[in-house]
Amino acid sequence: QVTLVESGGGLVQAGGSLRLSCAADGRTFSTSAMAWFRQAPGKEREFVANIRRSGGNGYYADSVKGRFTISRDNAKSTVYLQMNSLKPEDTAVYYCAARVGLPRGLANEYEYWGQGTQVTVSS
Repeated sequence: QVTLVESGGGLVQAGGSLRLSCAADGRTFSTSAMAWFRQAPGKEREFVANIRRSGGNGYYADSVKGRFTISRDNAKSTVYLQMNSLKPEDTAVYYCAARVGLPRGLANEYEYWGQGTQVTVSS
């Protein structure tokens, strides 16, 4: 069992930056692949980025590639999403997710979810 709590969302102007954090409470964090998804009003939840349990380079959706960076600190049981050059279309609720095993890109492949944090980018 993994409990995930996101933080760091807020209101930012276009071109600005935010750093999201997801703190995990559970013994399986270091063996779990982690991911960020987002959901805008009226839209389906979409993949943003994932990272394997050992860290290293993440994998990104084309819409955020070059602007967002996923990272993790297994000693702190925390995964991060650094978001730069934010655009109004990045506005959404951002969710942290975990799965035991290799990282995947579909929401239904993740067993554990946080409650989400709102990111709003004004134009």
